[in-house]
Amino acid sequence: MSNTVTVQIASFGFQKSGIPRDKSGNGGGFVFDCRHLPNPGREAKYKYLTGLDAEVKAFFLKRPVLTEYLDDVFRMVDRAVENYNSRGFQDLMVNFGCTGGQHRSVYSAENLATHLREKGVSVIVKHTEMAEIRFKARLAQIKTPEMQ
Repeated sequence: MSNTVTVQIASFGFQKSGIPRDKSGNGGGFVFDCRHLPNPGREAKYKYLTGLDAEVKAFFLKRPVLTEYLDDVFRMVDRAVENYNSRGFQDLMVNFGCTGGQHRSVYSAENLATHLREKGVSVIVKHTEMAEIRFKARLAQIKTPEMQ
């Protein structure tokens, strides 16, 4: 079976940008709420890090609930991708939201992207809040050079 679908994956903050719009016009896909998962953002040492950083990944890898959650997500999205491919659809949107769009949603989005790419699925990832997060982290480094 050929892969015709491109999966657009986004991370976002419920309290910031809200759920990303589906620009394909299909109006379908998934929105996964990560706010029930352990939050590294509650610890000062993770404040300016994201789900892309090794320290945050290590935090999540120590918590089996993350693996269980992502396994469930993978199963649902895999079935949708198979269905969309069999029907010749071209777009599927998958969104992960957490409070600020910085740790849990970014980590989850990246893990789904890796999972799908390993299966040969075309993936586009967008971290909605990343520019603001990086800007705030840079400001903090300027104000407190010992963090560098």
